Amino acid sequence: MNMGLGSAGLEGFALSIGLILALGPQNVFVLRQGLLRSHVFAVCLICALADASLIAAGVLGVGSVLSEMEDAAVWIAVFAAAFLIGYGLLRIRSAMDPEGMVTEGDGESELGPTIAAALAFTFLNPHVYVDTLLLIGGASSRYLGDERLAFGIGAATASFVFFFSLGYGAKMLSPVLNNPKAWRVIDLGIACIMFVIAGAILGPHI
Repeated sequence: MNMGLGSAGLEGFALSIGLILALGPQNVFVLRQGLLRSHVFAVCLICALADASLIAAGVLGVGSVLSEMEDAAVWIAVFAAAFLIGYGLLRIRSAMDPEGMVTEGDGESELGPTIAAALAFTFLNPHVYVDTLLLIGGASSRYLGDERLAFGIGAATASFVFFFSLGYGAKMLSPVLNNPKAWRVIDLGIACIMFVIAGAILGPHI
């Protein structure tokens, strides 16, 4: 693979996985369904496809529009880096007083309500639009052609890897995810990823 394509794909993957690892209702829902072994494949597929569709919209739509705006690259870099640094600081703050992921409760037993719940947890979460359309889409505007496509594929791949790993690895992961100390390590790791990517985004403009 071309080094430029590989680098763009890895950056997209790292950015997406760093954002998606944040503790949230969508992840709790997937984890609970995995623990109950209830429609795990459908839940993972729906969540991954929904995220991938938003990432595609960001990379091919918002990212493309922003890249054509005069002086947009500098402002996008500043905005994206500021967002990532702020997000990293929030993860550090969370690491100072970590909480486990609560997995108690009932999962959906019927396929229809399960799909509806998975879609709701994705599209009714305002943060998903910031992450996919603005942050990932904006970050992708630094690339052109095949490299932007590689960035988007990397970001979308992270969604599939994460959700299927979470859903099918739920039984194995639940003791870890219920452990606040583990979340301290996870949050600090996410913070490091965010800071490194923020530096990479700002680098060409400094």
